[in-house]
Amino acid sequence: MNRRVVGIDINPAAVRLTRMLVSPPPAALLHKAFQRVSAVVKEAILDSYATVQKKPATHYVWRNGMMEKVWLTNGKRCSRVELQPSEQDIALAERFESYQPQRLRAPRFFTNSRINSSPSLKMKDLFTGRALRNIELLLAGIDDLPVAEQEPMRLALTAAVGQMSKMVFAITGRGKTTGARSEKMEVGSWVIGYWRPKQHFEINVWNCFERRVQKLIKAVAESESAHITAKAGQILTVCDGDADYAILNDDCLALLPQLRDKSVDLVITDPPHGDRIPYLELSEIWNVILDEEPPFESEIVVSNAKERGKKTLAYNEAMSRFLEIASRKLTDNGFLVLFFNARTEASWKFLGSFNNSADTAGMTYCGCFPLVYSAASVVQDNRDGALRTDYGLVFSRAAAASHSLADIPGWSFTLPTPKE
Repeated sequence: MNRRVVGIDINPAAVRLTRMLVSPPPAALLHKAFQRVSAVVKEAILDSYATVQKKPATHYVWRNGMMEKVWLTNGKRCSRVELQPSEQDIALAERFESYQPQRLRAPRFFTNSRINSSPSLKMKDLFTGRALRNIELLLAGIDDLPVAEQEPMRLALTAAVGQMSKMVFAITGRGKTTGARSEKMEVGSWVIGYWRPKQHFEINVWNCFERRVQKLIKAVAESESAHITAKAGQILTVCDGDADYAILNDDCLALLPQLRDKSVDLVITDPPHGDRIPYLELSEIWNVILDEEPPFESEIVVSNAKERGKKTLAYNEAMSRFLEIASRKLTDNGFLVLFFNARTEASWKFLGSFNNSADTAGMTYCGCFPLVYSAASVVQDNRDGALRTDYGLVFSRAAAASHSLADIPGWSFTLPTPKE
């Protein structure tokens, strides 16, 4: 759309992912990088899943620390063989169980029962020793790649790492509510959080990684014809027209003041929605893989982790500060769009504070529109009183601006409120 863009996020994983998506590498480069990694580490990883059947296991089913099943593929598409674990299977797992991470830093978790985390939680609690050893083999192989090939492989690994963990639950009894119950066990997924089910899968690390890389290669190949080369820069070079975009990893309250007043046509922000999702806490395993240490203290969020001190009052004050700074950066015809949803009236108070100072800030509330999800989400807030959709809340300096937006489907001139 020929826009110049400044993007800011406090989460290193989000920034690194966005930088790659904005300027993706060619599919041929991704393919070459994958082949290099495969040549170095694939055999060693697959050897750790060796079976008496001379095929590497694809999955193990564990319950309360005991191996229950071993799955192999029989060579046919989407077919499997389920076996009782052999002495070799058990001995191989025990061989790796004492493995201690050599490359991965210790994760930083907080006391948050909502996401099943605690300060004592370690990577060894979330992954088998075999998985950790194989993840570190992949990281070593990636580090040996040419620099241009390393980042997409690391990000593919972060995309796959949840399915490499002990957090992948087993689906059993599907159809029991319809009367068409199936006894077949199916592979679930890592549901964002740190819940370790009593019965869980251990999935072949190489297979998880390969699937993610192949999906990335396919997506990049399909979009290459539409890719536009853009020049990266910093805030002021973008403002001056000497760069097309800047994607920055920092606190937005620290960086926004660097923008010139009345220089921005559109501000779009999607902050943490009160206490719905503690983003940095949930991103910790990705940031561990990327060897990043995010500044938890600067995150604008409401967290159930008491030791963080991230309460609603501080959240509302920080959001009001953001809106006040952003309003000064908008042009006379500029818009600010806030994607938001909250469960309680208290979580919306920062908007009331902003509206109360609208005359001073020169901003007016235009209205809102519902955001339609592309797919159902397992992290959608289903608690009593939760809104069932997010909203785009629109503010503008131009008083008549809302009339041009009224044709947006679902548009409302009033502020949405939580359900009682």
